[in-house]
Amino acid sequence: MGNVKIENLLINFKTLEKFKRFREYGNQELTMLEDLENKIIENNSISPFYGIYIGDNLIARMSLYEVRKEYDFYFEPPQEYLTLWKLEVIPDYQGREYGKALVDYAKSFGLPIKTNPRINSHGFWEKMGFVKPHYEMERDLGENPLLWLPEGVKEKDTKQ
Repeated sequence: MGNVKIENLLINFKTLEKFKRFREYGNQELTMLEDLENKIIENNSISPFYGIYIGDNLIARMSLYEVRKEYDFYFEPPQEYLTLWKLEVIPDYQGREYGKALVDYAKSFGLPIKTNPRINSHGFWEKMGFVKPHYEMERDLGENPLLWLPEGVKEKDTKQ
């Protein structure tokens, strides 16, 4: 696969148009588009999206949101962590380790990561070193999160 360049995607009409090719095109993109149209955010504002291009084609993307320490209900010691969301590779490019490259990029920040995978993707996340935390009804709110724990970090003991 060679060296893959991962770019922070800009919020502009061109990027949002490319998102329409992804299966999980949803409310967040529509909100960004609406904001652009209302000129609340300027063209080329930095977004939480990262992607991989081949030529002019955006073939893989993810979003990373930093969660502040005071909202950490998953990790010990409590700390800032990343929520990885909307990881997706265009079907023609799946199986070529582009998803792995995006996850490795997220791990390179050295922060714990939480994700809520799609139903049929648990095997992928397990290969990437993610683990299922002990389910807590109030904390997880019906989600089935997976966690990546960098060295020195463990899952918070919720039974205290």
